[in-house]
Amino acid sequence: MNQKVGRFFNRAAAYFFVLPSFLVVMLVVAYPIVNSILRSFQTRRTHEFTLENYTYFFTNPLERGSILFTLGVVVSTVLIAMVIAYLLAMYLRFTKSKTSKLIGALYLIPRFIPGLVAIYGMMVIIRDSGLLNRISLVFGDDFKPGLMFNPKGIILMNVWFNIPFAALIITSGLSGIPDSVIEGARDVGAGKWKVFTSMILPLSIKDVFIAATFVFMGNIGSFTTPFLMLGATNPTMLGISLYRQFNSYMDYEKAAALSVIMFVLCSVSAGVYIYTNLKEKAWEK
Repeated sequence: MNQKVGRFFNRAAAYFFVLPSFLVVMLVVAYPIVNSILRSFQTRRTHEFTLENYTYFFTNPLERGSILFTLGVVVSTVLIAMVIAYLLAMYLRFTKSKTSKLIGALYLIPRFIPGLVAIYGMMVIIRDSGLLNRISLVFGDDFKPGLMFNPKGIILMNVWFNIPFAALIITSGLSGIPDSVIEGARDVGAGKWKVFTSMILPLSIKDVFIAATFVFMGNIGSFTTPFLMLGATNPTMLGISLYRQFNSYMDYEKAAALSVIMFVLCSVSAGVYIYTNLKEKAWEK
């Protein structure tokens, strides 16, 4: 009897100590999410149930264009960043030279530069009257990159920001592949391409998907880069569209609906992340 009472109090004490953290999470995370979902199905004035907030974003040409524009920019960013990050991670993992060590010590620098400072610095370089244009004038040319006010500049900026982060995750995964496994495969006659496709890529693909998931979610609602590099052009990124609905139009119901749409888009990549980790557990078994 005493043991049962003791176990009860131990469990109660555990729940008691966890309760403050649980309440904070519910207040700061769960409540805003539930409130946004409920408000997204309400009319602006009467607060009656409606689907018009969602219909607006999928029928209005500008808003629908912003959704497609955002997906195009984000998917392009993910694909380009993953390819470059994987090549960089492979180089850092399997090349033992002073150059690779120097790159390994410096490639994370973009992660420590404030976003606003980095964007303004990039704009000074790539705008049509920027540094590249001035250098070209010295040689008698008038080179205009044409990277401002279009998706190419945003993709370039996003890739520059996300390559170090993605490479860090992938390099960590590649470091878990023992050298003895690769050397053993080479000893039995496997070429470099065979070793890569049969061993290195399968063992590191999980980390690629994880990195791609975080890059996707980090860019789907980006605000600073498109706000500075796109200006008032349309279509625009969803982060800017959300800002307009909330701050300029003060249409909180449509802003809530757009927040839910962005959450659903991020949930797709989160599903990929969960599936990848479940596959890892199955492989371990």
